[in-house]
Amino acid sequence: MARRPLYEDLGTGYAAVRRADPRIAAVIHEALGTSASVVNVGAGTGSYEPRDRWVLAVEPAATMIDQRPPAAAPVVVATAEELPLASGTVDAAMAVLSVHHWRDARAGLCELRRVARQVVVVLTFDPARIGAFWLVRQYLPEIGVLDRGRFPAMSFYREVLPTARVQRVPVPADCVDGFLGAFWSRPEAYLDPTVRAGMSALRQLDAAVLERGLAALARDLESGAWDGLHGHFREARQLDLGYRLIVAPLG
Repeated sequence: MARRPLYEDLGTGYAAVRRADPRIAAVIHEALGTSASVVNVGAGTGSYEPRDRWVLAVEPAATMIDQRPPAAAPVVVATAEELPLASGTVDAAMAVLSVHHWRDARAGLCELRRVARQVVVVLTFDPARIGAFWLVRQYLPEIGVLDRGRFPAMSFYREVLPTARVQRVPVPADCVDGFLGAFWSRPEAYLDPTVRAGMSALRQLDAAVLERGLAALARDLESGAWDGLHGHFREARQLDLGYRLIVAPLG
């Protein structure tokens, strides 16, 4: 029996809080280089798909596909591990914050490499950095346990994609894409259930664990304890939380 895609359950309301941040999009699109055709794997609602070239989206979850805007790229229902494309079909293969949801990361990356002629581009997260984020370190260490188990290490990408280089992607203080680390300088946002709807790590935590951590954050914000420890973040413009762009030229 085929496994039910994770985002059939987690993806409800995703498009309302997860949309492309233009600065992160620029980094991804620059890495795609001169590619004229792109497959976007684990495409979700299509936030980071370039509009200036031909794109095919691959997404297994109907919940996500239903939230794609009418002008989005055409989409096929498939998984990263079994892309319905012949070898060398497209110039570039991309995946944006989706590798940690794949059933088999190695098989998926090999598929990206198989179907692309020029480059593989993957936005991901370095699990070695997860404990540095105040939300994880101080309030919800359970996120660290989850993410260390699902995000491949940077060495894994270099092993599977030998030409890969790893590029830091700082998160802007006013990031408009509502992924987990986006609100590092706006801690009150984590108390908003609408904002949390786009964060798979939070939605996969035990409800009691999440409630306990958020209650502690709320108390520290009210008392001023959070600002006493982390208030300097409110004045910073960007922060390296561990988000990384893997760029692997082919051929």
